[in-house]
Amino acid sequence: MDFEYKMEITADPEEVFAALTNPFQIELWSGYPADMKAEEGYVFSLWEGDITGVNLEVVPGKLLVQEWFFGEQEKQSIVRITLKKEGARTLVGLTHTHIPEDVYEEITEGWKEYYLEAIKGMLEMY
Repeated sequence: MDFEYKMEITADPEEVFAALTNPFQIELWSGYPADMKAEEGYVFSLWEGDITGVNLEVVPGKLLVQEWFFGEQEKQSIVRITLKKEGARTLVGLTHTHIPEDVYEEITEGWKEYYLEAIKGMLEMY
């Protein structure tokens, strides 16, 4: 199953990108240590291993493409996050493909509430 979501964050694309890829910032908005680097081929782990995957494409301030691992599955589950500056805001576009049906609701709610809304809250706190 696939999921698409868009939101605006009042911050520069570089700040949003750092919140997605800097382990110290990830820990600030998620509350958990993160193993992450903004490097293609880097195998990452978030939420104490609840989310693991590999960075496929990294374009600072613009694009982050990842494969998320869900165990045995036929098709890759690909996350594509685009960042586009619009005035004082960043338009965040998220596409997550091939989410296993048994975790679809948990993943999509997680994206909205615990991932992107948490980043928005942290960056717009100032």
